[in-house]
Amino acid sequence: QVQLVESGGGLVQAGGSLRLSCAASARTVSAYTMAWFRQTPGKEREFVAHITSTGGSLSYADSVKGRFTISRDNAKNTVYLQMNNLKPEDTAVYYCAAVLVRTPNHPEWDTSYGSWGQGAQVTVSS
Repeated sequence: QVQLVESGGGLVQAGGSLRLSCAASARTVSAYTMAWFRQTPGKEREFVAHITSTGGSLSYADSVKGRFTISRDNAKNTVYLQMNNLKPEDTAVYYCAAVLVRTPNHPEWDTSYGSWGQGAQVTVSS
């Protein structure tokens, strides 16, 4: 399994921006589909976005579409989540996930992923 480490979380006012990074340990991270999920206390983990190994396919949750952008730099073994126009309801712990599959059948399912980071807290104040 690949080791994942998130960074870039923090506290921001509503309307502000943050960029999360997910550094992967695998040398062949370019073969992994990567995703971001988020979770708040008492709730199930929620899909945010995914990007396939070559970056040729992306998807977003409706709640973040048009505000968040997922991207990857395989040369740096890193995946990013640019979050703009943040809202208080975006407050959550954000997790990076990876699976050694080029095109998962259900990238929005957390059970599709075998590797997870430790999470990064994002707090949006109103």
